[in-house]
Amino acid sequence: MGKTLAEKILSKKSKKDAFAGDIVIVDVDVAMVQDGTGPLAVQQLQKMNMEKAANPDKTILFIDHAAPSPRKELSNAHKMLRDFAKKTGAKLSEVGDGVCHQILVESYANPGDVVIGADSHTCTSGAVGAFATGMGSTDVAVGIASGKTWFRVPETFKIIVNGEFQKGVYAKDLILHVIGLIGADGATYKALEFTGDTIRNMSMPERFVLSNMAVEAGAKVGLIESDEITKAYLKERNRGDKFVEIKADNDAVYEKVIEIDVSKLEPTVSFPHTVDNTKTISEVGDIKVDQVFIGTCTNGRIEDLRIAAQILKGKKRNPDTRLLICPASREIYLKAMDEGLLNIFVEAEAVIMNPGCGACVGVHQGILADGEVCLATQNRNFKGRMGNPEGFIYLSSPATAAASAIEGKITDPRKYL
Repeated sequence: MGKTLAEKILSKKSKKDAFAGDIVIVDVDVAMVQDGTGPLAVQQLQKMNMEKAANPDKTILFIDHAAPSPRKELSNAHKMLRDFAKKTGAKLSEVGDGVCHQILVESYANPGDVVIGADSHTCTSGAVGAFATGMGSTDVAVGIASGKTWFRVPETFKIIVNGEFQKGVYAKDLILHVIGLIGADGATYKALEFTGDTIRNMSMPERFVLSNMAVEAGAKVGLIESDEITKAYLKERNRGDKFVEIKADNDAVYEKVIEIDVSKLEPTVSFPHTVDNTKTISEVGDIKVDQVFIGTCTNGRIEDLRIAAQILKGKKRNPDTRLLICPASREIYLKAMDEGLLNIFVEAEAVIMNPGCGACVGVHQGILADGEVCLATQNRNFKGRMGNPEGFIYLSSPATAAASAIEGKITDPRKYL
């Protein structure tokens, strides 16, 4: 019987002929925590007298969620991570380096790896063909110290995507559409395996968007087979020697198969307060926006900033709408600077934030007032997500976000492209 991508990776890593439903113990290739979850992981290791890293070069502590620190309590949490890194030799990603999930794909994750992180969007690295998943702080702590973890091999939903995107429609619109179809908990502890001609023709940044948001349907992982596009990306990142081809077998068994023709998709928006509450742009209506936020581990890459800049060039934000721009990594920030994108944003009266999570998690920088509406390119719009349970968060692509910043209401981006 053939195997899915999840079954293939976990079989190889466990040295066991593993199928959905089996329990496997695997070596951990990359482990990470961030400043919201890392302190608890460190404290648990201290309690267990296991304050060590089995693989320090592939253990990364990210300071990105509240960076720079807005409060002394968070400063102390940051210090704990810095001290742990010095003691164990683990890697430290400092304030301004960027979002953990972006740095993982830039510098650490490779096809066939097992990547665990104390953050739900660790699944982003599934786009390079890694079994990458979020776990609780204690589970990740044990994985850091022992170099091993265990999984129940997930069943897989096969998402077959064909066709060409219309102008103004992007990978973000596709994944919002998929989540709207499946539901916010419709794929709980499943693997989403994205395939089809559309996926095979996608760039790596587009693929990252899909894998990043797999968890918003409840999925354990969001996997894409490794191919020549993956290989070229790794070579560009000086990891060409890490490429291995990983493909699902033709006779693999799937729990569900979903087919999508993207040529029929429109720009799509998620309404508060769940990601699966989706509508096409033609169904949105007249919704005033107080703040637009472009960035995060979902859509803060250079390609996203280029799209936003194309729309914003020579224009200004609506006077009643704040516009925040947050590059996902230091490398992206520098590219945006070199290409003149930051000039376009500043001239459009946007606020440029340092690389990191920015307003997404609601700890600092961009918290909403009571009753305010934010249109964001992030992955989550839960009640209170951006720091105020009385705020309202809508999700969209960078193109829709940029167009909406100009008009002060949720706007179809196609009129600007």
